[in-house]
Amino acid sequence: MTTAQPGDRSGVVIVGSVTADVTTFSRRLPARGETILGDEFTLMLGGKGANQAVASGRSGAPTSFVGCVGDDLFHDLVVDGLSEAGVDLTHLRTVPGPTGIAHIRVDASAQNDIVMVPLANAALSTEQIDAALGALAPTASVLLTQLETPSALTAYITARGREHDMTVILDPAPAAELPPEIWQSVDIVTPNETEATLISGIEVTDAASAELAGLWFLRQGVGAAVITLAGQGSCVVTGEGATIVPPFPVEAVDTTAAGDAYAGYLGAALASGSTLTEAVRLATAAGALTVTKQGASPSLPHRADVDAFLAQREAERESAPAAN
Repeated sequence: MTTAQPGDRSGVVIVGSVTADVTTFSRRLPARGETILGDEFTLMLGGKGANQAVASGRSGAPTSFVGCVGDDLFHDLVVDGLSEAGVDLTHLRTVPGPTGIAHIRVDASAQNDIVMVPLANAALSTEQIDAALGALAPTASVLLTQLETPSALTAYITARGREHDMTVILDPAPAAELPPEIWQSVDIVTPNETEATLISGIEVTDAASAELAGLWFLRQGVGAAVITLAGQGSCVVTGEGATIVPPFPVEAVDTTAAGDAYAGYLGAALASGSTLTEAVRLATAAGALTVTKQGASPSLPHRADVDAFLAQREAERESAPAAN
């Protein structure tokens, strides 16, 4: 486990959900009321919070996870998966009852749909959050959270992170209506185009509409908006203007957890001192590598693989014939 030293705030804290992911793979998804035969089945660690913690841990950042797991047969699956990624589990609380479950269906085009049942995740409390952030703030400068934990707690999590002088990153997934005051304590929001559309009311289809949605977030009080546009890259909107960070085209196998890899690497890069644009480029590469493998946590890349991927793409760019 990588740990930050006293006075070193390069750590990342993830407050969020953890699930056991039950995933089926089939040529196509069934129509309503239809039963089809699938091709493969997997059971593994998942949940947006846990996936982001694994991504941050595999990036090499000192990473701590704050969440709740059940005392059922999936408990060890969760603990082992996070531990193997080097994540500090001091603030993972075991509660009576079942661990959260995500049922994921993936088709041959690598698209997926997900039903997430919170279960143990609903036990996350303000007392647990206060204890964790108070203990971790001296060695962590970035707080990352999502919307799979109780919505009433999101404003509490972000406000406490701000009070502890952390850079607060909100991955607003699954998209939900949030109280207006929450945006005042969010430094960076990272929606994809669908989430940005649902939350801002501005239909996001390209860089121009992403910039408009990003400006909407800034007007609500957010410091910066990073809107991911799948094959079109990321639109980074700050008070200084908008920048497009280009994508890294790959052949997709399964898009599950791509956004979590992106968020985890973004937080880790910012905690290490990278600029927002540099962090987005690293996050983009991590997300691209993730979609080339099946499953959630197993597909999350290690830092050495991301660095090698970036070096290869840079070499290809330099060796490409110049356009006339």
